[in-house]
Amino acid sequence: LFLLQNTKDPQTIVNILNILIEVVSVGGGRRASVLVTKGGTQILLQLLLTASKDTPPNEELMVLLHTLLAKVAPKDKKIGMKARINGALNVSLNLVKQNLQNHKLILPCLQVLRVYSTNSVNAVSLGKNGVVELLFKIIGPFSKKNTSLMKVALDTLAALLKSKTNARRAVDRGYVQVLLMIYVDWHRHDSRHRYMLIRKGVLQCIKSVTNIKLGRKAFIDANGMKILYNTSQECLAVRTLDPLVNTSSLIMRKCFPKNRLPLPTIKSAFHFQLPVIPASGPVAQLYNLPPDDESDDNDDAETESEIETENDDEKDQQFKNDDIETDINKLKPRQELGRSIEDLNMYEQFFPELSENFQSRKEVALKESNPLLTEEYNRRPAFLELSKKGSIKDSGLHQQNDQRDLFPSCQEIVKGLDRISLQNSPKNDQYSSTGSGIKKESKTNLTTLSYGKPCEHISPCGSSLFEGSSVQLGKLCCAGVDSEEEDSRSNSSGEQVMLEVSDVSPVHDCDLYIEMVKTTKSIPEYSEVAYPDYFGHIPPPFEEPILERPYGVQRTKISQDIERLIHQNDIIDRVVYDLDNLSCVVPEEADVLKFNSKFESGNLRKVIQIRKNEYDLILNSDINSNHYHQWFYFEVSGMKTGIGYRFNIINCEKSNSQFNYGMQPLMYSVQEALNSRPCWTRVGTDICYYKNHFSRSSVAAGGQKGKSYYTITFTVIFQHKDDVCYFAYHYPYTYSTLKMHLQKLESLHNPQQIYFRQDVLCETLAGNSCPLVTITAMPESNYYEHICHFRNRPYIFLSARVHPGETNASWVMKGTLEYLLSNNPSAQSLRESYIFKIIPMLNPDGVINGNHRCSLSGEDLNRQWQNPNPDLHPTIYHAKGLLQYLAAIKRLPLVYCDYHGHSRKKNVFMYGCSIKETMWHTNVNAASCDLMEDPGYRALPKILSQTAPAFCMGSCSFVVEKSKESTARVVVWREIGVQKSYTMESTLCGCDQGKYKVRK
Repeated sequence: LFLLQNTKDPQTIVNILNILIEVVSVGGGRRASVLVTKGGTQILLQLLLTASKDTPPNEELMVLLHTLLAKVAPKDKKIGMKARINGALNVSLNLVKQNLQNHKLILPCLQVLRVYSTNSVNAVSLGKNGVVELLFKIIGPFSKKNTSLMKVALDTLAALLKSKTNARRAVDRGYVQVLLMIYVDWHRHDSRHRYMLIRKGVLQCIKSVTNIKLGRKAFIDANGMKILYNTSQECLAVRTLDPLVNTSSLIMRKCFPKNRLPLPTIKSAFHFQLPVIPASGPVAQLYNLPPDDESDDNDDAETESEIETENDDEKDQQFKNDDIETDINKLKPRQELGRSIEDLNMYEQFFPELSENFQSRKEVALKESNPLLTEEYNRRPAFLELSKKGSIKDSGLHQQNDQRDLFPSCQEIVKGLDRISLQNSPKNDQYSSTGSGIKKESKTNLTTLSYGKPCEHISPCGSSLFEGSSVQLGKLCCAGVDSEEEDSRSNSSGEQVMLEVSDVSPVHDCDLYIEMVKTTKSIPEYSEVAYPDYFGHIPPPFEEPILERPYGVQRTKISQDIERLIHQNDIIDRVVYDLDNLSCVVPEEADVLKFNSKFESGNLRKVIQIRKNEYDLILNSDINSNHYHQWFYFEVSGMKTGIGYRFNIINCEKSNSQFNYGMQPLMYSVQEALNSRPCWTRVGTDICYYKNHFSRSSVAAGGQKGKSYYTITFTVIFQHKDDVCYFAYHYPYTYSTLKMHLQKLESLHNPQQIYFRQDVLCETLAGNSCPLVTITAMPESNYYEHICHFRNRPYIFLSARVHPGETNASWVMKGTLEYLLSNNPSAQSLRESYIFKIIPMLNPDGVINGNHRCSLSGEDLNRQWQNPNPDLHPTIYHAKGLLQYLAAIKRLPLVYCDYHGHSRKKNVFMYGCSIKETMWHTNVNAASCDLMEDPGYRALPKILSQTAPAFCMGSCSFVVEKSKESTARVVVWREIGVQKSYTMESTLCGCDQGKYKVRK
């Protein structure tokens, strides 16, 4: 470099340049970077400017200078600005203009111009000087000559067209159609695929020019969709051409005309009138939803696409510094009650254990248990009998039926059934069969099947479905047991079927569930009950692996979507289910599936038949909201066997999902349940999750423009004809199920050993009760010291299901409750050491009405903990009140943990709160802040990582983010003063570590 800078002899300069080119070629990027750090690019630019003053310029010198610059310049981030200021930009441009036929010279010049074009100012300047038009003189139809120059010219053009100004210039001159013609010509003649890089270069130019709306319109007008679709389909057979197929697919997805969802409004199909809020302050403006705005299709930003990419969401990988709280005064916990002691005294009623005297053990038992429930507890073992095989059978419920042949087979029952019919209800209402569930009607006391035959005998569960086949499901458990496959199953002759499971937990009761449903209040006023919720379920008798994703499945699905635009005459486009149009009726003779979700936690809004066996499904928004779509729960019937039915849920909102990494939707088959296999099983093939062409309004996207919805697509082949099947995002857990479980647990616990109390914390907006559960051990005796020990036990405060769509949080909570009430020695030790205050469902209204994230106020309740409104957020207001009361009486909980589910990560992990760890993620030096922090916040996660195989310490985080300052975890830590305040996240998919690692 020193010699190059100080010599004047042209031949010496040529020799030095040859040496440097050899050095860089051998050493690669590392040696090029060394040249940059030594000021090499500045020296080369100055030398280029000096050499350009010669008349005529030394061709050999110019070729070598540009060749070396092309190798070194990409390592200099400021090369574009240096070239423009130095004047070297115009030198290279003029050389190209004056030597179009000198391919040896213009090749390295174009390589350098490509690097210069990465600077947007340079790209615009080059465009104004006619470089775009110049490059179109170089590129052209198929030719085996000068292919290297063609490749470099295309790469340079693609870089220039990233500028919106240059892209508009190309569109105005009709170059979009020219590029398509060139691509088709090369595609047709390159039969041996030797020039794939040139073909890809043309596609990159099309990709750049279609970043703007005018470019996309020109592409559509030039029949670009059909051209790229046909050429990409011809390339599918050759794996090495996948880059062409992927780039074509990306362009077509981007240019696919944006449509709005086929709905009258993006707001929920249901509305709930909220309490009147004072007209002052910002709160008054929160609860009036803005009108739907138009689709934001005029945004020129490039639409991001996911073509076979499987990168985890960066938001889950790293923290954005601008979201991390850096104000130490805000980070430091400050115990603030926020309410007066007099006001908080209302919560004293929820802590009777602090004043209980326990005068006698007998009084304790009577006081802590409902007499009727105690009677049921004493009778509880009567229906269970341990078989010789080690399984538990329902010995008291199975009855031999001598007239089996008089009743139809299981298959006929499913084929002909309407819905579950119940016996007498307390209000003289009769649950009669309807189109898809249990429905209350005022009728005479007669239970009939859909085919009109009166049922003379009612099965123990109260379901007419089992009539005629003597199928007895007995008391089904809902989770946590392993079933055993029986050699004998029910058959079409109606022989008796015995369901055997290895460890039935009698917490599911069909009749009790219906009683709970009757008191559940929903906004749509559901009058039907889903079979899985009514019958209960057991785990499948086999291990369910992570689904291995077939190569190219997403690309295939996107191609099928593009076919809709190209072959519009093949699209049926028939609405088969619509909450907004209740008069929508599909003819019985029509060969279509039947859908329904008019039951608790269901949320299907509309179904459109696209092709014979393909359906688009649209989920309902959270009530009083215009977004939050992810959770789904719906029913399908009328299917045939041996046919692959494709389901597309087209209005999901999250940017990624575990459906891209092996997760499958869940299905429950009624026919299988009748055959003594009542299981939710993972089903579906060709599953993927990708961005679609339906645009989200900026209102629904939080003010962001240019956002699109996402599609979950899966294909299912049904095992039984005319079955009734249910699909769900995750194992459903309804509010009625919770009430049933709590009542059964209360009836089954031993009141002489376990202190179990169930209270109603408050009523929700819809009038549903929010349960509060207290669990601890009874005192050893009524001696004073034992009573004192009982009262002085530390509190553990647990909550769950603030987000309705995270049903796994309820299953984890169910396991927690059952464990705490079990005879396990560790559970006994926990009861003797702590008092557990548990709110198992913070958002009953959201759960009941099929919401994914919000309550009836249309808000995320886990963002309301800072300032909850007693009228709009009663469960949060009173849950916080309980914690404030404990803080006021100096009984601060040892641990607070809020159970959640995570849709984009595997395993179980925790989020906690730490000042120091928050500061470590910023540029602030935590040591200089003189911070003293007890590291005890890490204790519980660390213990779990060592004892629980599903727990992943590596996924835990203790950073406090600004966007989470209103969550339960942060508020309980900061305002209440609970150091060990956590959010526990459980995966929706499975584990990729430890004992429970799911195999592929």
